[in-house]
Amino acid sequence: MSDASRPIAILGGTGPAGMGLALRWARAGETIIIGSRDAQRAQDAAAKIKQKAGNQFRVSGMENSAACAAADILVLTVPFEGQAALLKQLKPAIRPGSILIDATVALAAGVGGRASRTLGVWQGSAAQQAAELVPKGVSVAAAFHNLSADLLNGDEVLDCDVIVCSDDANASQLTRTLAAKLPGVRAIDGGKLENARILEQITALLIGLNIRHKGHAGIRITGLPPEAYR
Repeated sequence: MSDASRPIAILGGTGPAGMGLALRWARAGETIIIGSRDAQRAQDAAAKIKQKAGNQFRVSGMENSAACAAADILVLTVPFEGQAALLKQLKPAIRPGSILIDATVALAAGVGGRASRTLGVWQGSAAQQAAELVPKGVSVAAAFHNLSADLLNGDEVLDCDVIVCSDDANASQLTRTLAAKLPGVRAIDGGKLENARILEQITALLIGLNIRHKGHAGIRITGLPPEAYR
């Protein structure tokens, strides 16, 4: 389980999804490190989060490599086109035994630059590609694909389930614990990492729904016993 003394480094954390997760977890009492290619940009993003959440919360900004060296819980929130290059660059800095939570979706741009479908990934999914690129002994979990970045950056309770896929039970449990810290979110064990390809495809569907209906759609899984959400 996570605690406030175990920092969470959000790599690519200056984008909307990373900023939103950082804001919500900071409010929940977690220690957050915003990672970016540029240390000053990361520090500026941390200052913005503190401005919204409160200066009493623990949020700092670092260059991505330094963020990896400072934490063993890593959350990757970058566009797919930058995922592989970033992980190859950061491989020497990732601490042994770390857990990487990957929220990457291999989206293809459709008409007008809007994401309309997922790209084929040789490994099966972006998360499986990440698992091939991280150092040996680093566990990968796939999660947080289907949360609206707009809602994460606001104050409303989130009406959404987070499905977590991983081949490592400890990584899955920790990720679900973090997901449950987001107000309104239920966390569900989605099975092995190979199931991440389904989560990524659902993301493209939700984006299409949001564009068509001008909303912030998420997903809810019904019909499961209460213990499924623990």
